[in-house]
Amino acid sequence: MRDITISGNDAGQRMDKFLSKYLNEAGKGFIYKMLRKKNILLNGKKSDGSEKLCDGDIVRMYLADDTIEKFRGRKLTGDMYKVPDIELDVIYEDDNIILINKPAGMLTQKAKPDDISLNEYLISYLIKNKCITEDDLQTFKPSVCNRLDRNTSGIVLAGKSLKGLQVLSDMLKQRTMDKYYYCLVRGKMIDKKELKGYLIKDSASNKVTILYKEKKDASYINTIYEPLETRNNVTLLKVKLVTGKPHQIRAHLASDGHPIIGDAKYGDAKINKQYLKQFGLKHQLLHAGIVKMPQLEGELSNVSGKTYEAPIPEMFMNIWNQVNNGNME
Repeated sequence: MRDITISGNDAGQRMDKFLSKYLNEAGKGFIYKMLRKKNILLNGKKSDGSEKLCDGDIVRMYLADDTIEKFRGRKLTGDMYKVPDIELDVIYEDDNIILINKPAGMLTQKAKPDDISLNEYLISYLIKNKCITEDDLQTFKPSVCNRLDRNTSGIVLAGKSLKGLQVLSDMLKQRTMDKYYYCLVRGKMIDKKELKGYLIKDSASNKVTILYKEKKDASYINTIYEPLETRNNVTLLKVKLVTGKPHQIRAHLASDGHPIIGDAKYGDAKINKQYLKQFGLKHQLLHAGIVKMPQLEGELSNVSGKTYEAPIPEMFMNIWNQVNNGNME
């Protein structure tokens, strides 16, 4: 027999969904059979699996420990998240969410099974700081909610709790959160501009194409930019990401004739070569610098209406200062 006390991160989900995660190697048929035969109870009573779990509920399994462990399969432990020891640049953190300033060069999420991404660094950080335990990982895994390209720096939002994940994901889906980026682009730009179009992705090449007429399988995109300063045919832009599609800012600006400096995929090869030679620049100068939260109630009310900023990276600013001083070859 085993009793499981439901904690906050497991509350709010259906009983059958929780059981499917806890007994991840068991089929749905087995789980429902155990419920029908009262071998699995909720608060001492028969369950049909549809009940919403609450904090403090007791799930009792009248199953042998060997049977339970057999159906749990590979157990997630903190050892699986042992990663090189780095210090995360945490901008904000509470019991539900964490905002991290990701450096250029770090993956947000795994691209291959053996990759180490911000997700792994996040879980390692949370275990180290006793925010989660190895037992918590059996049924809930904290995760990032928005993705930045490997070579884009800036704010990544992550949920530490189930509620945090749900609220952040809903904000991103409903576009109620404002996100602003800084970038250096080729060309002289004076006026604020709103770009609209359609984006279609080629998965084979991991590259997108910008269209200005609607087409099947293409996603609508909307990008607003505001020039902050122009020197020596280089402009510092502040960009508002209205929609959030893969490579949107990079490809949208390039299609408008102003590619981001350092962007190997959509940029100007001649300019990129010059910046590589002079500054050792190997990534696009694009930084997710600001997020503005909407009005919120409930568990995330403490961040309601607040603005969070990540400083522009030192290399980005050093290059911009050199451009300003006219010290370009």
